Amino acid sequence: MRIIRYYLPATIWILLVLYLCTIPGEKLPSDPFFEKIHMDKLVHVALFGGTVFFLCLGVYLQKRVISKFTLTIIAISAAFYGLIIEYIQKYLAVHRSFDMSDVAADTVGAVAGIIAFNLVRKWWLK
Repeated sequence: MRIIRYYLPATIWILLVLYLCTIPGEKLPSDPFFEKIHMDKLVHVALFGGTVFFLCLGVYLQKRVISKFTLTIIAISAAFYGLIIEYIQKYLAVHRSFDMSDVAADTVGAVAGIIAFNLVRKWWLK
């Protein structure tokens, strides 16, 4: 039961990502300004960066060490999660569609999550 405390933030975040990525399309805000700056892609970067960050944090706090291999596996898993969500949007979600550029943004976010985690680890988790 103690292990859950390390991964509870990541679990909540992952479920939040799933919820936000599968709510009906008509419930999403639509603003020409946000479309112009590709806000949707920035949101994907943040969501999947957060996924990787919280998973890495959980591993690190539990074990006090995290290998490059583990960081890589977490990032690949998060990018794959993004791909799965796109298929969920295509086949199961209401008024949502598959978008490969969202998968690319998810992958960029996964890499950004590793960078953010490494910065936090360097500056605050010594």
